[in-house]
Amino acid sequence: MADRRASAPPALRPLYEVPVVATDLYEAIADCPMCNLARTRTQTVPGSGPLPCDLMFIGEGPGQREDELGLPFVGRSGQFLDELLASIGRSRTDVYVTNVVKCRPPGNRDPEPNEMAACRAYLDQQLELAQPKVVATLGRFSMARWFPGERISDIHGRERAVDGVTVIPMYHPAAALRNGSLRAVMMQDFARITALLGEAS
Repeated sequence: MADRRASAPPALRPLYEVPVVATDLYEAIADCPMCNLARTRTQTVPGSGPLPCDLMFIGEGPGQREDELGLPFVGRSGQFLDELLASIGRSRTDVYVTNVVKCRPPGNRDPEPNEMAACRAYLDQQLELAQPKVVATLGRFSMARWFPGERISDIHGRERAVDGVTVIPMYHPAAALRNGSLRAVMMQDFARITALLGEAS
C-alpha cells in the first residue's frame, strides 16, 4: 500500500486511506483466489472513500490504470467522474466508490457472471459498511443487481427505493467518453443526486 501511494499522483494519495471498519475486508479481497481474475491481476482494487457514507457509486470493473494503482476510477473515466462530482459539490474523498468485480478483466472485457458472483459477497459487505442513503450504479452490470432485465437507456436517472436505499441507475462514465452526447445526460442525472440526498435525510 505504501509503495502504491508513493508512486501515485499526489491528488490520488488520500484515496488510499482504508476505513478502519474495512481493514479485514480489504485484506480478504487482496488475497482473494475465488475466480480466474486472480491469476491475471496486478493487484486488487477494493474501493475508496469513507465508510459509512451517504453516497456510494458502484461501477463495473477496474481498467488498466486502476489495476496499476489499486484504486477505482483513476483513468479517463475517473477524471470524468471527478468532474461530475464537482458539478454537485462533492469530491472523491467524501463518497465511496467501488466496482462489482475487484480485479481487472483482461483487455478490459466485460466481467463474466461467475466473476461477479465470486465478488458479490464483498460488495454485500461494502454496502453494509457504507449504509448509504443513495447508491448510484454506473453502467449496466452494477445496474443489473437492482434492475435485472432492464435497459439503461430506458431507466437512467430514475431512482427507486430498494430495501430502504435509494438506487439511481446511470450510464458509465466511459460511455460518455465514447459518445459525447451522453455527457449532458450524465450531468442531468447527477444533478438529481443532490435532491435525493435531501429527500433521504
